[in-house]
Amino acid sequence: MSVNERLEAGGSSKSAGQRVPDTEKSGLKKIVAASMVGTVVEWYEFFLYATAASLVFGKVFFPNAGSELDGIIAAFLTYAVGFIARPLGGIVFGQIGDKLGRKHTLQVTIIMVGVATFLMGCLPGFDTIGYWAPALLVALRFIQGFAVGGEWGGAVLLVAEHSPNKSRGFWSSWPQAAVPVGNLLATLVLLTMTWILPADQFLSWGWRVAFWLSAVIVVIGYYIRTHVSEAPIFLEARAQVEAEKAISYGVLEVVRKYPKGILGAMGLRFAENILYYIIVSFSIVYLVTVHQYDTSQLLLALLIAHVVHFLVIPQVGRLSDRLGRKPVYLAGAVLGSTWAFFAFPMFDTLNPVLIVAAITIGLCFHALMYAGQPAIMAEMFPTRMRYSGVSLGYQVTSILAGSLAPIIASALLQRFESWVPVAVYLMIACAITVVAVVTLKETRGASLREIDAVDAHKHGLTPAAALHE
Repeated sequence: MSVNERLEAGGSSKSAGQRVPDTEKSGLKKIVAASMVGTVVEWYEFFLYATAASLVFGKVFFPNAGSELDGIIAAFLTYAVGFIARPLGGIVFGQIGDKLGRKHTLQVTIIMVGVATFLMGCLPGFDTIGYWAPALLVALRFIQGFAVGGEWGGAVLLVAEHSPNKSRGFWSSWPQAAVPVGNLLATLVLLTMTWILPADQFLSWGWRVAFWLSAVIVVIGYYIRTHVSEAPIFLEARAQVEAEKAISYGVLEVVRKYPKGILGAMGLRFAENILYYIIVSFSIVYLVTVHQYDTSQLLLALLIAHVVHFLVIPQVGRLSDRLGRKPVYLAGAVLGSTWAFFAFPMFDTLNPVLIVAAITIGLCFHALMYAGQPAIMAEMFPTRMRYSGVSLGYQVTSILAGSLAPIIASALLQRFESWVPVAVYLMIACAITVVAVVTLKETRGASLREIDAVDAHKHGLTPAAALHE
């Protein structure tokens, strides 16, 4: 059987079917824990900004806006700066990660995002330093986004490249599950501050506490990440690059050799990213501006939904190992296209139970797409350029999807005074992802070493595993 035939068989080589020894599984759990802790820290800080942009920044940094929605849109524009910076971070850290390793990039990114977030909490408002306030906010947001752009690829690949072929979907979904934990912590801190402080004190200084707390958890996350190790398959690929000077790695190489993989990853990411930010960011805008819904109750609803989201993601990852990557992802895209049409009428009831249910259902639909992403994208690229490939596909899409979703949705709401155009916008996004999924090759159970072997065979290289022996 040729290398290509073995890959088509889904990595059915002996290594794919071996039982994972308990000692190896214990080591894998440590890798997962280290990846998750750092991811929780970084996404706590990233999503803290999203919630603060909805509740605080429009008033503190953009008080001269014509209306409340104008101020929120201005705050979301600075929010979008982080998404614009993320592909740049993905390119830079993807290159570094493919050359030096996943561990080193993860140590740098967690420090960068922590410092930027802490300084956000120290910024004076517009009333104190004028336009310097939003300008400095934008600069720090750029640094934060740049660091997060390099974080995701390293965190998920560290786990995916250590995982057994048959359960890669499950294990690599855990860093994804860390994202709602980070969001949950951000929401919990802000919720606590709104409970214990009057509204004027929360707006004055209470929100800053959540940003300052990042310093504590950054130290913890950095310490844990110093104790992780690189995956053997990465060490093999690095030896291949060092031994064969004629071959390359990283961003330029993956753009030349695997453009279809990058476009496929972007298509998968598109609807998932838009759906998420419509749920966790625009839902706040809608309920607060249209219905003047109580902020504390809204944050509590998000808190409950994030807990469910965290619990569901690993189970969906396991499902993608059993049923396949494509059917699970396709279900998420199709169901996601329906969410807004029943969720906003549920919001309009102002019934707390229905609001919680609407947000929770939306995040469960999202999990059907989100959980399998690390495994799917890891299986699209060979190891020598995998970090760059997944980072480009994942982060570039964020500019067109997640960064613009709250802005577009807020503008549609302001223009039409209805949620229906927002629902249509989400449905179109999901249709794009459905097309991407349908054209996707099923890779459940694929061997990453077989993928590397196919790459070596295709480009006339010595297999990485052979060079490392």
